[in-house]
Amino acid sequence: MAGPPSRSSMPSVPGEPRIRRLGLGSSSGGDRPLRAQVVVGLVCVAVLIAVPLYLLRKPSFKGSAEAASASASASNGAGAPRAQPAPATPPAPPPRLTLGPVQKVRCGASAAATPNEGTLCDTLPPFEEALKQAILGNEGCAPKSKLKGSINYVLTVDFARKKLHIFPGASGDWRGKQARRATSCVEAAVKVADWNVPHQYRFYAIAVLATYAGAQGEPLPAAGTTPAAPSGPALPNFE
Repeated sequence: MAGPPSRSSMPSVPGEPRIRRLGLGSSSGGDRPLRAQVVVGLVCVAVLIAVPLYLLRKPSFKGSAEAASASASASNGAGAPRAQPAPATPPAPPPRLTLGPVQKVRCGASAAATPNEGTLCDTLPPFEEALKQAILGNEGCAPKSKLKGSINYVLTVDFARKKLHIFPGASGDWRGKQARRATSCVEAAVKVADWNVPHQYRFYAIAVLATYAGAQGEPLPAAGTTPAAPSGPALPNFE
């Protein structure tokens, strides 16, 4: 009678099944942990390289906001109507009457004796101002002319008689009846409230050159310019 089949003649190695179960029994099983470490290392290197690159290439929020604001402004400006420039203010018309400075013509003891001229005569501010205001306030006294013209208003002040008189001097463009009519008109408008003015002489002659623009609007001398000074008009006999 045959006995039970015999086992392999090679003896079994103690512990071999346990080693195989743990995966340590072959060379291929020992490479797996090394591969895992390599993969993890590569991933870490890739992350270290990718993060700085992303931060460098990330668009700036400020720059984006400014670009968006500029784009919005451009779109609003394109749709809104352009502001029209304000119309230029027309220049003011030139003055129709300008006055030259007050000239001290002559002064002395009387109308017949006036040896002093110009700077040798003292000033009479109230009378000078009264003459200028009378001329400016009575522009209509001047002759009606289409062209520019001037009248040299000569005012004589006689303190002995407390009398004023105006006549046209030789320095003006207009003379004759028209000029005398204009000076008489202005003379009626001269008002001096007080004769108690400090003065060195009894008789004075002062003059103001008034220039009028004609009806054709011929321009007057520019502001700040001084018209020609009177050339010492001869005084008539006031006695």
